[in-house]
Amino acid sequence: MNAPTPTDEATLHYGDGEFAVLRPGRFVRCAVSARAIPLEALRYWSAEHQEAYFSPEEARTRMVAGQ
Repeated sequence: MNAPTPTDEATLHYGDGEFAVLRPGRFVRCAVSARAIPLEALRYWSAEHQEAYFSPEEARTRMVAGQ
């Protein structure tokens, strides 16, 4: 019996300085732009809002908007 294949989109729990994979996958979506972010390239996220950002610009947009 083969192990289940992970979906392309991962589900993560974002912590302070690290994240934990809840559902395996290759990427997550930016909360601002909806762009795919490969897990190996993920550098920006909010533990408070539990969301990822493609770049510092998207993170800044989210923080300035104060949503």
